[in-house]
Amino acid sequence: MKIVVVGLGSMGKRRIRLLSENKDIQLIGVDSQDNRKQEVNEKYNINCYSSIQEALSEEKIDAAVISTSPLSHAAIIKECLENNLHVFTEINLVQDGYVENMKLAKEKGLVLFISSTFLYRKETQTIIEKVHEAKCPLNYIYHVGQYLPDWHPWESYNNYFIGNPKTNGCREIMAIDLPWLVTAFGSVKSVYAVKSKNTTLNINYNDNYIVTLEHENGTKGVFAVDVVARKPYRHIDVYGEQIQLSWNGTADSLVEFDVENKKEKNIIFDDASEHVEGYAAFITENPYREELKAFLNQIKNQENVPAWSFEKDKVVLDLIDKIEA
Repeated sequence: MKIVVVGLGSMGKRRIRLLSENKDIQLIGVDSQDNRKQEVNEKYNINCYSSIQEALSEEKIDAAVISTSPLSHAAIIKECLENNLHVFTEINLVQDGYVENMKLAKEKGLVLFISSTFLYRKETQTIIEKVHEAKCPLNYIYHVGQYLPDWHPWESYNNYFIGNPKTNGCREIMAIDLPWLVTAFGSVKSVYAVKSKNTTLNINYNDNYIVTLEHENGTKGVFAVDVVARKPYRHIDVYGEQIQLSWNGTADSLVEFDVENKKEKNIIFDDASEHVEGYAAFITENPYREELKAFLNQIKNQENVPAWSFEKDKVVLDLIDKIEA
């Protein structure tokens, strides 16, 4: 199989690195920036082109992985689908082209796969499993925050999409985390949010939210999201009469309180903690690898149901729009 990775920034390079582990895959790259193409060509020894059309004129391509900025995704997805390529895309943050591209993929019998990395983490999968097994009403309190300039220390936050109000840093956190929260706790019945700008950062959007969510099944949650916290922060407490869980976002920090014996026990995942220098400690590589495997498996057998979909993502983006409004 030959796959083109479109967008050779930090995420594109991550996807190339992980896909390179599969010896049955041949990779090529596309990016408009010559320095990125040269870096990827030298590091991974793959052919790189300036556009998808240029790549298609030289290569027989089966699928595309789109790792460009979110606002560019809709047009690139459409171009790839029109050229009969299966598509994997990073999170979109906006729902431009959703209806059109879902329809086009269905008409052409192509896979249209959207990243939702936290659904492929063993820790969140375990939380989801235990929540679904619980026979009592539940609440949760979840805080995710990291100071915006620390997201990519190698570049200014104004130079990529998190500085844009349409694809801002708080919106990205919500788009990353709400899929696994609604998978765990169910569809959202009502939402209320308070928000403000607490920093002096050069951004034109609210930098912190405290969101109250009521789910259809009665679960209530508080979701605090910010780009203010100077120490990267990810912590959730889930609690009910028969269950209590806490997680600090890392592979070794999922804790379950044993109600019978009144003591905590760690739930350990030996192969879940691979980490790349430069990212916060709670960002691990295995989920990115697993969702790429799921994409490849769906190409082989389109009856496989992905953990997330454009249809589900559209519902979450509608919810985020309400939170931001």
